[in-house]
Amino acid sequence: MRAVVCEGAGGPEVLRVVDRPDPLPAEGELVLAVRAAGINRADLLQRQGSYPPPPGASDVLGLECSGTVHAVGAGVSGWSVGDPACALLAAGGYAEQVAVPAGQVAPPPGGVDLVEAGGLVEVAATVWSNVFMIAGLQRDETLLVHGGAGGIGTMAIQLGVALGARVAVTAGSVAKLRRCAELGAEVLVNYREQDFVAALLEATDGHGVDVVLDVMGASYLARNLDVLATSGRLVVIGMQGGTTAEIDLSVLLRKRAAVMATALRSRPTAEKAAIVAGVAEHVWPLVADGTVRPVIHAMLPLDQVADAHRMLEDGTSVGKVVLTVG
Repeated sequence: MRAVVCEGAGGPEVLRVVDRPDPLPAEGELVLAVRAAGINRADLLQRQGSYPPPPGASDVLGLECSGTVHAVGAGVSGWSVGDPACALLAAGGYAEQVAVPAGQVAPPPGGVDLVEAGGLVEVAATVWSNVFMIAGLQRDETLLVHGGAGGIGTMAIQLGVALGARVAVTAGSVAKLRRCAELGAEVLVNYREQDFVAALLEATDGHGVDVVLDVMGASYLARNLDVLATSGRLVVIGMQGGTTAEIDLSVLLRKRAAVMATALRSRPTAEKAAIVAGVAEHVWPLVADGTVRPVIHAMLPLDQVADAHRMLEDGTSVGKVVLTVG
């Protein structure tokens, strides 16, 4: 099979399409014939040498894919060769085939073709697990999404609105904020021109936001605490703004707030399976009825993987960039 690996660490030029042996399913696994694979910021970090795959995982890039079942391992029931599927992966999605634990695989939601589904499961799993399972966002609460125009951001806006929350976003251009508004975001903050803390406190009459979904990390930590409401929850899922910062515990105590940080890729298989099951139960029906839709910026063939990385890296994309395979 053809697959994408990195020859060293660096820019998109280190990506190579190589030949690898076709995978065989271990007990409890499926092998998927890949139709599409989503590009995620974690892939860029892996390419740069700062986010290696978990121990024992493939060095082939890719944290999500869609396709059809190619082979069924021992002990797996409910799946047959040829079934359409999408999968949450620890690695291996940028390839013509990938082996994956059966619990991390779900049928794609109705109304979504296989190429669109290739960029759907990772963002849905990230948002569902962090905003709803961990932070417990409730109807009528306010959710702040940093990077609202990204793949995770566009999913978080739609799910927050669908489940009755008020959604605020930060983004870096008028065009991106306009797209966020089209998806349902009510409070729009251009982080290049506005202070998001002041803007959100004004928009909420001083209440603050109940949940923050943050991809920046250290550089936003203090201001994220400042913008939280009493009993607010900050969930950090990225470190684009660094890894080390001081925290003022008196702010947490005064607000009775919580700070949580999670990584989806390194979770045990059983936890990933529970998240995928939750997505299939709670998110897929919203996709099937059109309430939530995939937001795809571009689809590029596997041979143009370097261009796909550049497209995500340059900060101009809205939604997902997807590789097509086969």
